[in-house]
Amino acid sequence: MVDMNIIAITFRPLLLLLLCLIFSTDVVHCSPEKKVLNLRDFQWKQPTGAPSCASQSSRRVKGSVTILEMKHRDYCTEKVVDWKKKIKTRLILDDLHVRSLQSQFKKKVSTDNNNNNHNRGESKAQIPVISGIKLQILNYIVTVELGGRNMTVIVDTGSDLTWVQCQPCKSCYNQKEPFFNPSSSQSYQEIPCNSTTCQSLQFATGNSGVCGVGNGKTNLPTCNYVVSYGDGSYTHGDLGRDNLNLGATPVPGFIFGCGRSNMGLFGGASGLMGLGRSDLSLITQTSSVFGGVFSYCLPSTRPGSSGSLVMGFDSSAYKNSTPISYTKMVQNPQLPSFYFLNLTGISIGGVEIGQNQTQLTSFSQGGILIDSGTVITRLAPSVYKAVKAEFVKQFSGFPLVPSFSILDTCFNLTGYDEVNIPAMVMRFEGGAELNIDVTGMLYMVKSDASQICLALASLSYEDEIGIIGNYQQKNQRVVYDTKESKLGFAGETCSFI
Repeated sequence: MVDMNIIAITFRPLLLLLLCLIFSTDVVHCSPEKKVLNLRDFQWKQPTGAPSCASQSSRRVKGSVTILEMKHRDYCTEKVVDWKKKIKTRLILDDLHVRSLQSQFKKKVSTDNNNNNHNRGESKAQIPVISGIKLQILNYIVTVELGGRNMTVIVDTGSDLTWVQCQPCKSCYNQKEPFFNPSSSQSYQEIPCNSTTCQSLQFATGNSGVCGVGNGKTNLPTCNYVVSYGDGSYTHGDLGRDNLNLGATPVPGFIFGCGRSNMGLFGGASGLMGLGRSDLSLITQTSSVFGGVFSYCLPSTRPGSSGSLVMGFDSSAYKNSTPISYTKMVQNPQLPSFYFLNLTGISIGGVEIGQNQTQLTSFSQGGILIDSGTVITRLAPSVYKAVKAEFVKQFSGFPLVPSFSILDTCFNLTGYDEVNIPAMVMRFEGGAELNIDVTGMLYMVKSDASQICLALASLSYEDEIGIIGNYQQKNQRVVYDTKESKLGFAGETCSFI
């Protein structure tokens, strides 16, 4: 006997869809509250062929707008033997990265408060190094040309100084491309240690430039930089300048770090691209060319997927399917190099979160950081608890399984070809919305789908700073306008082609 209730339940979404297409009415709620996730496409697959993170494409459009192809860091990795172990390591490192961020934030605030109490009227601009530079965390890479040689670098909005590994190298990790050799570049110049550029290292990295020995081109003491990261990773070397090409756009005399001693889990990348807001960042150094505007579309981890990093603003270069909605950047005098936004609300499957006073306070205090270097989004405990409860309520009928690392809400989806995921929307001051892509809602732990987790995590304390990670930024056009101090979101299926 046919169960008419089952037929009715199955038919109702189709009926609503037809009504939405045929009629424009307030009776039918046409806003998508659930999204379909195809688990066969979502399941992780070992990339075929030899791993390669180099020689990505680029192109130039109107004026000076340049588009660089962006790929996931797995293009740099060797064959994975134990996927679950790799995922666990990646999440542990992501947690260390976030803990380091929070620790440095609190240290900076505490230091500034002490300075204000003891030296009123005295301004000391200092920025701590708070970005974890590990390839398992900084997941996206682009290829640029520096001094006539291709360099594949990790993209990081939470760092300022761009650096690459250089010859001669005292201690360097293995990378896919040859090291940058300053002596082979006719345009390379050393930065002297008594220059204002060297002095700006304090603001950009948290460490002052120090005098080192010249490396062949001059006898003048060179500017040495030191950047240390929360997980023990570091890069030391000389500050120099050389000609940079972003696709077909030249950037003469670009200032960067020539790393002579580098340690950490950077994978096969040649170094890092700093997209922060200090004087030494790529964005500030190219502001006369690109107007202080850049955007990216972060692709999924599927083999063959690629996104784009667009330098400059030209809407024709985007492939967004929804209009760009903007929110203002929040100015944080103690952390001026980072990108903060005012998060005003979150909805899960159309249900608004943040109705009680504790959650409203968590939304409004100090802003939330958007960071390409953090994987999993972190929310205040009260907000995360409410988001989790509503998600579990709507995503019912699937067996719960034990938590995994920082992810505490996991399901067994074995045997399902596709599932309906409650849609998540993050709302910001000014009406901007970030509609989380369906692939950013769940994190696959086991490749057979027997352990798939909600891809969000809780901070330890209510007063810690929330972070929007790159996993929740996939398939979005995220536009940074540093001149107008605003940031925009739009839906976009990432593709370089």
